[in-house]
Amino acid sequence: MSGSRNPGRADGLRVQRDRLRIAQAAARLIAEHGLTDWTLAKRKAARQLLLPDTAPLPSNEQIEVALAGHHALFGGNAHALALLAQRTEALAWMRRLAAWEPLLVGGVAAGWATEHSEARVELVADDPKAVEMALASAGVAYKALPPRDGDDTAAQLRIDSPRVAVRLAILTPQQRRNRPRRSEEPRLTADAVAALIAGAERGDGAERDDGSA
Repeated sequence: MSGSRNPGRADGLRVQRDRLRIAQAAARLIAEHGLTDWTLAKRKAARQLLLPDTAPLPSNEQIEVALAGHHALFGGNAHALALLAQRTEALAWMRRLAAWEPLLVGGVAAGWATEHSEARVELVADDPKAVEMALASAGVAYKALPPRDGDDTAAQLRIDSPRVAVRLAILTPQQRRNRPRRSEEPRLTADAVAALIAGAERGDGAERDDGSA
């Protein structure tokens, strides 16, 4: 049999299959139960599948793909409405913070966000305190947060608006220029977000990233 002739290949295929199964189960936990710790979701998923603790876990990128697949199968109109609300709230803040070149990133930009996801907006400022001062002077309540994975040098602020939590990542101009970017990762300008919202309201299902940086 081919497996006996090439055990290494068979092992590799099994690892890929297990990672896919874990990603799909973790996506369900994240979407349906609101888990925000993806590492925890992966480990819970592996245990649910009766896999050993040493089972190789999927990457976050695989979780994103699995979430998109989960929404396509099970999200329906509820997911579309939640995503529309998140993008609408994000756009309002992007316009309010237009002086700092906002870009919408993460799951709300890409479309895999769950109803529990933050809307992540990336800003550029020579001094992050300038953004904080503007928010404070406008009477906006916010709190500083520890960096996210991959944002180890960006200042992070969270605004708990009534409908959607908004996380601001404030980079210096050099940080934005040097920031690594996955080719498929959308980074949407306010105009691009507005176009997505208009498409959703028309019902054409447009998921475009025109104007992404």
